[in-house]
Amino acid sequence: MNPVLKLLLEGGSLNTAHMAQVLNLPESDVNREIDNLKQQRVLLGWRPVLNLSEDEGGVRAIIEVRITPERGGGFNRLAGRISRFDEVESCHLISGGYDLLVFVNGTSLQRVAAFVSEKLSTLEGVLSTATHFVLRSYKQSGILMEGRTEETGRLNVAP
Repeated sequence: MNPVLKLLLEGGSLNTAHMAQVLNLPESDVNREIDNLKQQRVLLGWRPVLNLSEDEGGVRAIIEVRITPERGGGFNRLAGRISRFDEVESCHLISGGYDLLVFVNGTSLQRVAAFVSEKLSTLEGVLSTATHFVLRSYKQSGILMEGRTEETGRLNVAP
């Protein structure tokens, strides 16, 4: 694997000066390699991994979607259309009982439910959906989400 890319993936908050020091390269070489990775569309962007507590008010859902493939385009057109919704964080073509796996963020359970019932399930070609709400994340993007642990080890169900 490309050493600059590997540091980007594993290095967390390393800046290019630190990366150059670790790789024993001039910083200009690291910057040039990052630019090359962007041009090749290998590095599309990055963002921090946030450990938001239940108190933050955001809701994340995973939605399994069964769709009808189109002649000449398969799943691509409808998957692209679903991906363009602001609520959609990511959309993946998957194997198994469903065709797409869609990750959605919302401000409340009701907002996510409204998205599914009013926008997603009404699209022509969407046959069915199954929505799963994320209750707690233990690991995200390769990072363990270590937070407060209650003595009982049970999740809060009601506020």
